[in-house]
Amino acid sequence: MLASGRRRLLTALLQAQRWPFQPSRDMRLVQFQAPHLTGPHLGLESGNGGGVINLNAFDPTLPKTMVEFLEQGEAALSVAGRALAAQLPVLPRSEVTFLAPVTRPDKVVCVGMNYVDHCKEQNVPVPKEPIIFSKFASSVVGPYDEVVLPPESQEVDWEVELAVVIGKKGKHIKATDAMAHVAGFTVAHDVSARDWQMRRNGKQWLLGKTFDTFCPLGPALVTKDSVADPHNLKICCRVNGEVVQSSNTNQMVFKTEELIAWISQFVTLYPGDIILTGTPPGVGVFRKPPVFLKMCVCAHACRTKGLTASRPTLLQKGDEVQCEIEELGVIINKVV
Repeated sequence: MLASGRRRLLTALLQAQRWPFQPSRDMRLVQFQAPHLTGPHLGLESGNGGGVINLNAFDPTLPKTMVEFLEQGEAALSVAGRALAAQLPVLPRSEVTFLAPVTRPDKVVCVGMNYVDHCKEQNVPVPKEPIIFSKFASSVVGPYDEVVLPPESQEVDWEVELAVVIGKKGKHIKATDAMAHVAGFTVAHDVSARDWQMRRNGKQWLLGKTFDTFCPLGPALVTKDSVADPHNLKICCRVNGEVVQSSNTNQMVFKTEELIAWISQFVTLYPGDIILTGTPPGVGVFRKPPVFLKMCVCAHACRTKGLTASRPTLLQKGDEVQCEIEELGVIINKVV
């Protein structure tokens, strides 16, 4: 009896140690396409950087878009959990095209000046209330799609951000109830045309933030129970391999719960809505001289002649921007 009891205790301890690594704790929902499939499908990324499990093949009754999936709530998530535990065939990553984890959201809500260290680099006070703006849903593209430089802007900049994906409809949500309305988290690149954000359009931010392709998302919607602490994640951005932003989400002024409570005072939040929670320091516009993701013939001519450009340094088309957040993954976007 004593030996049997010890075995049971040892088994329980081993199970407890393995528990954080069980499949149900690492649910990474994706939208994808493949040559042998018709249209977009829902899937599960088999670990950060892994292949894809086809959820629609596992259960053909599941919807094929993330918004519809999230609208079905716990019932759909339960099916995904069973698929993850079933050890299904995995499509190689090289054979699929990743789409944004959410396409055509009802709204993309953004938060400005929401990192303490980002406020410091601008020498401005930390906001006392969240600063809210938006992007149009048409700006959303996939995690490996190209960012198209618009001819209307000469000052396109990078911003890595933690994005919150809403899973449950709500209005006037209390901060204490906010996480019940969250489906999960993903990586966002808040591409920004600084000339239009800061000087044009009456200095209203919208147009500078919402050009087509200005909101890459992905690679996966990592469910909230799969993230140890969304407010203690390393976050970084690299341009052509060089680290330009490096911080931690613990620098956020207003956390997820506060943001949801604040935003839902004004608008109803729907499943699939995306909240970009702000960016850390290191953006191009506040560098000396400023650096942007755009080629300028004048600046290039100065550099090739060995002269010092008095205007902002502008990078070449073809730049590669990598936005990465611990536990969530990395998105990689070529600038064209």
